[in-house]
Amino acid sequence: MSEIAGNVSKMAVSLVDESGLASYEMVLGEHRQQMNKLIGQTITLRFQGEINCHACNRLTKKSFSGGYCFPCSQNLAQCDLCIMRPETCHYAAGTCREPEWGEQFCMQDHIVYLANSSGVKVGITRINQVPTRWIDQGATQALPIFRVKTRLQSGLVEVIFKNHVSDRTDWRKMLKGEAEPLDLLEIRQTLMMACADEITALQEQFGPEAITALDNETILDIRYPVEQYPEKVKSLNFDKTPEITGTLKGIKGQYLILDTGVLNMRKFTGYHVSLGTA
Repeated sequence: MSEIAGNVSKMAVSLVDESGLASYEMVLGEHRQQMNKLIGQTITLRFQGEINCHACNRLTKKSFSGGYCFPCSQNLAQCDLCIMRPETCHYAAGTCREPEWGEQFCMQDHIVYLANSSGVKVGITRINQVPTRWIDQGATQALPIFRVKTRLQSGLVEVIFKNHVSDRTDWRKMLKGEAEPLDLLEIRQTLMMACADEITALQEQFGPEAITALDNETILDIRYPVEQYPEKVKSLNFDKTPEITGTLKGIKGQYLILDTGVLNMRKFTGYHVSLGTA
């Protein structure tokens, strides 16, 4: 391949076919590079010293909130704390910084799900982000359990389940190998019984049509293009090492697994980077 360069966006992901294999494309500005076919090859990524805000494109010396300049990180609704804590969504209170954006992002159907990446976890995602969200997290199994009408409601359901299972992924454990398969259907049933009263209370508050249990979903199994997992996870960082070279051993979540370490591409959104092969 010839060298490509541009501002980093998170890798584009999809499932190849019914086999459940995740497919990855590196996104650098207007350029895209299919990454699965580069596994086994030596690649070089060079940070070229410029960072552009993911929202306004202005140059910034430092990236905030996952790819934004400081003013945007302070002013945009998508950088608000409620994005990390959806149960605090305040769109309905009329205090959203960008109501039109909130309408498109928060006031849409969401899925509450169980996933297995480094063990069972509960999470939420917009319905149009299935299965992207699960691939981005490196989940090897995923099971939708509720469909809800708004981000706030999905967050409230998630909080109930967080009292019983984690809502986080241990990224180091996720990158060390495949998660032990779990019976997510059985786990779902146990959680539904444990949380029944609280879920019923939410349905009474918002209406039964707002929070719908998904009783007939099947577990989605996801495979990742990984030839070899690292024995020890060493994190690579463009701020410390502007030029990163190594043999690409695999891709999982938003991480490139190199023989020299692992690189979280999403972390460096907005960085101007080139990609080439030896």
